[in-house]
Amino acid sequence: MKSAKMAKTGRREVDVPATIDRSTFLSTLPATSTDRSAALWIVGVSSVLFALAVPFAGIPLLPVPAFVASYQSALAVSDIVTAVLLLSQFAVLRTRALQWLATGYLFTAAAALVHALTFPGLFAPAGLFGAGSQTTVWLYMIWHGGFPLFVLGYAWLKEKDGGPRIQGTMSAAIYASVFGVIAAMGVFAWIVTTQHDLLPVLLRDGRYTPTMIGVVSFVWSLSFAALVSLWFRRPHSVIDVWLMVVMCAWLFDIALSAIVNVARFDLGFYAGRLYGLCSATFVLAVLLVENVRLQAQTAGMVDALKRQSDEERNYHVERERLFTAVVASSNDAIITKSLDGTITTWNNAAERVFGYSANEAIGRPIDIIMPEDQRDDVAENLARTRNGEVIDQQETVRLHKSGQPIDVVLSQVPLRSTDGKIIGASKVARDITERKRTETALNREIEERQRIFETSQDLILVTDGFGNFIQVSPSVKAILGFSPEDMVGHSAVEFIHPDDLENTRNEMRAARRGAVKRSFEARYYHYDGHEVTLNWMGTWSEPVKRHFFIGRDLTEKQAAEAQLRQVQKMDSIGQLTGGVAHDFNNVLTVITGTIGILADAVADRPELAAITKLIDDAAERGAQLTKHLLAFARKQPLQPREIDVNALALEAAKLLHPTLGEQITIMPQLTEDAWPTLVDPGQLSTAILNLALNARDAMPDGGTLVLETRNVFLDDGYASMNPDVAAGNYVMIAVSDTGSGIPAELIDRVFDPFFTTKEVGKGTGLGLSMVFGFVKQSGGHIKIYSEEGHGTSVKIYLPRSSGVQETEYEALQNVPIAGGDEKILIVEDDALVRQYVVTQIKSLGYTALEAGNAAEALTIIDADDNIDLLFTDVIMPGNMNGRQLADEAARRRPDLKTLFTSGYTENAIVHHGRLDSGVLLLAKPYRKSELAKMLRTALVS
Repeated sequence: MKSAKMAKTGRREVDVPATIDRSTFLSTLPATSTDRSAALWIVGVSSVLFALAVPFAGIPLLPVPAFVASYQSALAVSDIVTAVLLLSQFAVLRTRALQWLATGYLFTAAAALVHALTFPGLFAPAGLFGAGSQTTVWLYMIWHGGFPLFVLGYAWLKEKDGGPRIQGTMSAAIYASVFGVIAAMGVFAWIVTTQHDLLPVLLRDGRYTPTMIGVVSFVWSLSFAALVSLWFRRPHSVIDVWLMVVMCAWLFDIALSAIVNVARFDLGFYAGRLYGLCSATFVLAVLLVENVRLQAQTAGMVDALKRQSDEERNYHVERERLFTAVVASSNDAIITKSLDGTITTWNNAAERVFGYSANEAIGRPIDIIMPEDQRDDVAENLARTRNGEVIDQQETVRLHKSGQPIDVVLSQVPLRSTDGKIIGASKVARDITERKRTETALNREIEERQRIFETSQDLILVTDGFGNFIQVSPSVKAILGFSPEDMVGHSAVEFIHPDDLENTRNEMRAARRGAVKRSFEARYYHYDGHEVTLNWMGTWSEPVKRHFFIGRDLTEKQAAEAQLRQVQKMDSIGQLTGGVAHDFNNVLTVITGTIGILADAVADRPELAAITKLIDDAAERGAQLTKHLLAFARKQPLQPREIDVNALALEAAKLLHPTLGEQITIMPQLTEDAWPTLVDPGQLSTAILNLALNARDAMPDGGTLVLETRNVFLDDGYASMNPDVAAGNYVMIAVSDTGSGIPAELIDRVFDPFFTTKEVGKGTGLGLSMVFGFVKQSGGHIKIYSEEGHGTSVKIYLPRSSGVQETEYEALQNVPIAGGDEKILIVEDDALVRQYVVTQIKSLGYTALEAGNAAEALTIIDADDNIDLLFTDVIMPGNMNGRQLADEAARRRPDLKTLFTSGYTENAIVHHGRLDSGVLLLAKPYRKSELAKMLRTALVS
């Protein structure tokens, strides 16, 4: 505070003794413990002396009238001085309480004077003014009863801030007090002298009468009441404390000189008046001490101010010298100019920044460093300076002598003369050209890094040394399902798989020990609870104390690797089974070739003929087995030709009726203009038969079998999720049932040879394997969809036969793709499929939200009122499937439109009873044009 004040005023601060808080205004200054202790000591000593004097109060002593004169004179002088000092405080504070107290002291002084003048034997044998024998006694009672009344008035008028103030002039109030006291004392003097005979007798033959005891008791009670009032009227000021001492002495005075004594000039008479004299000096002494202290302080302050004046003069001389040195050595250009813009001073830094020497610049207009388009600003800035305005930290451009623009930040303040008149302006300019260049480069780099951070498909994390997230890239939403706000401020421990936590910590420790780059894998939890494996590259920055991590989602890679392993496994099994089947076929050739010869030889022996028949049947079954194995191994001889899949499907349906039985309904659902395909029709018929038989076994109590054909296009997105598929046009043949379905844990094994869930003796486990091998050998693709308790749909995709004309279906699929800007919520439990769908929908211009299950979807629907379409899978794990989700969403948001998708075909799923007729369904897989068309259809429906 001191330094700031010194800098602001431009003056050096000198050590001047601070005024002590105890001022002459003792009527408002709170009493301290020291004041109370001193007062208690005096009252205590007075009480002891009083107690010692009481037993001897009636002892007669030698009459000394001069004592009375001296006592009265001293008392009057003390009270007058006290009244004057109190009135001086009253002149400043203007409080009625102080006026009342000062008037009380004037009253006691006047009463003491009149009492002395009328006292017998001092100035006249019977006293002046025609005094009688009772005059001085009554004056004593008036005097000692009047002062407590004034003290009572003071006690009830005073407040914490001194009490109410007078409204008139000070002189009028003081004159009123003085003349009021004189008038009152004149009236009392007239009554006790001229009207002496009308007053009751208080003193007879030098002794007190019973009336005297009553009057004295009343007067003593007034003094006690004043003391009590002062005690209870808190808070106590310094004057309050010493007035209580005065009233104690006043009580001792009355008691000794008018109650316990016997007559005039006894011990009580003298002792009481000594108490009265002491009581008159207490407040006076305190006031005088305070005035002496104030005078000493004033003298000290005068001396300190003289020293301050001398030091300030020296300081200003030194300051001017330092200021000149600072201006000359400053790295900032310091320029002063007159109010017309003429340069008056030009320091060394100005020469360096602007290229002009001081001789070249001083006396010329400031325009020499102003660009042409800013010269109008000179007049505006000077006008602001004339108004006393300060221009602070303004970034602008000025010109070097060479004409080169210079970026500067300048401040301008008015220059004032000694009388405060503004006579010019002082300008400080700092060259920030290099800083601006650096800032521009830095901002560009920051912007580039921010764009990388915001658009990165990898997950970027920044943590502090304790593993708490500081920054999280927006890609976390697509990878882990969290928003950056969900993670920032939280510890990484909350998101890392417990089994990978220690390894992550070790990697962080290694990075802090100096390992520049660390690559490791760790699993994080997705928002919906499943695990996501990420490959991490991490490093530690010591200057900022931060860990930096880049994590690449391995979900797609792992899925692709798993699919590749499955393909490799199936190829390996195929090679093995193909080899075994080939060799076994050689053995069967020998058996079947010789069994006929053996049968002819034993034709006349029935028992041996039966045995050869068993051997022949077994060989035939072995031949069929090897045929299936070769089909799975893709080594069976095929006879492909271009066929009409619709005709083949209808023929298969006719053949299946007697095979499947009456309890199963067969429903062909064939697409018009189905493309032809190049395939072995006999093997395709066998494949459909195998699938139908499996469907029959899954429906022991009957059901529906749907045979369906459809033209489809498998795009690059689908091919990326299925490595064995080449993007292109396919003819789909789907066999769907309403049976018991396949458990999720068995889906990946259904095409394995010899794997079956049927009872022993009811299946070899080669039916689906044979279908799988045939489809692959034909260049096609097979996909199975199944939900336990809901049925199964097997889709065979066979390549479209080349060399045919574009059909109407293809023309429709190749029309321009139309997107939109609506907001779509995608609900899909398969993370890989969900990511693919989100990418496709965003590429169409839509805003995409995503959820892994119905519960998450409903949370998003409740939080966002702007969702236009719900795009949900039908079959999902959990307590609520897609149909139930759509119903609940419609209940909450009646205006929300819905589009379903499923691995089941549209016809199959309708007949399973899970969707109503007419409900929009997009069957998987689908091409981008189909997705776009169905989205627009759903949004405008």
